[in-house]
Amino acid sequence: MSHFTYIKTRFQNLSYLEKALSKLNITYKQQSSDYQELQKNLLITQSNGYNIEFCWNGHEYELVTDLSFWNQSYPIQSFIDKVAQNYANETVIGESQKIGFQVTNSIKSIDGSQTLVLERWNSNLY
Repeated sequence: MSHFTYIKTRFQNLSYLEKALSKLNITYKQQSSDYQELQKNLLITQSNGYNIEFCWNGHEYELVTDLSFWNQSYPIQSFIDKVAQNYANETVIGESQKIGFQVTNSIKSIDGSQTLVLERWNSNLY
């Protein structure tokens, strides 16, 4: 018997979530949401047939999985942390670009943290 676990996240932007998963080399596919036709869920297939899903609940993407059949190379909390870090990075970059900033440097530290240097040129100074 499957016991699905629903883990709340702060992931609200599908594009940033997809970019975060891609940066981690996690293969996924989109599927229609039961909640809303316009909203998509992301499905990560596992070799054991027990898939991982990021499901739209109307406010955010919840991670839905059966923890008894977790078949990833790192534990669930590490998985969520890695996705969250990359999601935050993609959000900062994407939202900054919307207001004219560009990434000029990105430094990944030994501890896994990342520093972004952004700049925006203003030609209206004089």
